Amino acid sequence: MYLTPEERDFGRKRMELEGRKGRAPYTRAKITRIFSSWHIYLLTLLYICFNNGNSGASPAFAQFLRHSKDPKYAIWQINVYPTTTSAVQVVTTLAYAWTSDSIFKGARWPPIIIGGVLNIFCYISLAIWDIPSGFKWFCLILMGSGFGLSGLCFAWAHEICSDDNEERALVTGTMNELAYVFQAWLPLLVWQQVDAPEYQKGYITVTCLSALMIATALVIRPLHKREDRLKALNAEHDTDHDSETSSTPVEVQVSSKKI
Repeated sequence: MYLTPEERDFGRKRMELEGRKGRAPYTRAKITRIFSSWHIYLLTLLYICFNNGNSGASPAFAQFLRHSKDPKYAIWQINVYPTTTSAVQVVTTLAYAWTSDSIFKGARWPPIIIGGVLNIFCYISLAIWDIPSGFKWFCLILMGSGFGLSGLCFAWAHEICSDDNEERALVTGTMNELAYVFQAWLPLLVWQQVDAPEYQKGYITVTCLSALMIATALVIRPLHKREDRLKALNAEHDTDHDSETSSTPVEVQVSSKKI
């Protein structure tokens, strides 16, 4: 209802150019294949770890400033200074996307690893807490570098599931829904207000989730590469078969009749 017919046609054409398969009916065989594949399980785990592996569910930076005794920060400072974390998020989100498409030649996993490593560095340091105040500021600002991986996770999922439109829809929907199912209850356990400003349980939890995200990405990578190799071999085999078929001479039998 929001797009014109021309815009919808343009969208379909763009999907075709990206190599995405068109719509097909959901069959029992298709559903069985989707749920017997690693795609839906590992990609969902990857996104759950990303979506919950940061301090976005708590005002950690603001609570640090609010509980500071020396110096004592004004209300406007408590509200404004944490926006530097969001600034880092914006810059690193763009950097991840640009480097993924250029330097890493379309690979999605390297920026995910980089973001996970930066997360671990920041949150382990904050979990220790007994560190210089300036270093706390550095970690509280830099932790925004782990917020901008959502687009890469979904881009990777779309590429992995590009051969099946229905699988792509089901996988990405499951990723999104289960990530927020976890986010509905996990912060209530690990980001409790009574733990502010140290939030040790929260920092340890997101450190573990970041490590699991890295491990999941490193498992997905070889599985995806293996699938790509198999697709290339199958395509080569089909091409050779078609070439042999087209080059085979056709025997024509001519029947003669006596007149």
